[in-house]
Amino acid sequence: MPLKLAENFPAVELLKQENIIIGDASSDAGQGGRLLRLVVLNLMPLKIKTETDILRLLSNSPLHIEVDWMRIKNHRAKNTPAAHLEAFYKTLDELRDRHYDGMIVTGAPVEKLDFQEVTYWDELTSIFDWTRTNVTSTLYICWAAQAALNHFYGVPKYTLPGKMFGIFLHTMNEPDLQIFRGFDDEFFVPHSRHTDIRREEILKVPELMMLSESREAGVYMAMSRDRSEFFITGHSEYAPYTLHDEYVRDLNKELPITVPANYYPDDDCSQPPTVRWRSHSNLLFTNWLNYYVNAPSH
Repeated sequence: MPLKLAENFPAVELLKQENIIIGDASSDAGQGGRLLRLVVLNLMPLKIKTETDILRLLSNSPLHIEVDWMRIKNHRAKNTPAAHLEAFYKTLDELRDRHYDGMIVTGAPVEKLDFQEVTYWDELTSIFDWTRTNVTSTLYICWAAQAALNHFYGVPKYTLPGKMFGIFLHTMNEPDLQIFRGFDDEFFVPHSRHTDIRREEILKVPELMMLSESREAGVYMAMSRDRSEFFITGHSEYAPYTLHDEYVRDLNKELPITVPANYYPDDDCSQPPTVRWRSHSNLLFTNWLNYYVNAPSH
């Protein structure tokens, strides 16, 4: 599938090496297909790495997709060059009048803070509200899922006694939904978080459906009953070595951290990790694009 990106976007060359077709900003949908417009609010600290991870998953579909990138206006990123953000990212003020078929909001390293203590909370909730009038389907990931559930439905988050860190087995509560088309009865998902949402809090909200859980990791996926919002607590978009990099980072900072569960063979961090989640991650994003972003109502 052609992804429509700026020619000098950093992820382009890497994706081309992986045989992912990239179109430039002047290319059209081709073959009579409709061009789907997506926007990604990238709150992750390593933005360029996250861009590549997300684009890799969006590529596994015959759909033609154009991706815009959104940033928080009043927040200065510490780990991404300002020139990159200025060249490729826009604020809500610049995108307010646009309508998108889909939106992805990533996690952010602020989960230990109360929501209202996050410096950009007011701007973020304005973006959340904007999605309900300007986006067909929104996918909220990790902390963004917790934040949106709290903002829209009053669902609280809870601090865990230790970091939920590793690859965990999940099951489906609603296996017949199109988001799970092609899924096995059990599937693995990476998690990396210090906070949690509880199933009983989701079940209290009539507008929400509980879609998937893990015996070890708890709630994984919930959906609004109108299918316009998905809330995912894990990191299905993670590349094979992302958990390894986080583990080494925390070790070097002498932070309390355990070996990521079900990740290294025999928990030996000198061995390459075993990738158990790639196929279902691809299915998740492809199904979201096919059945919810590319909605029949269009």
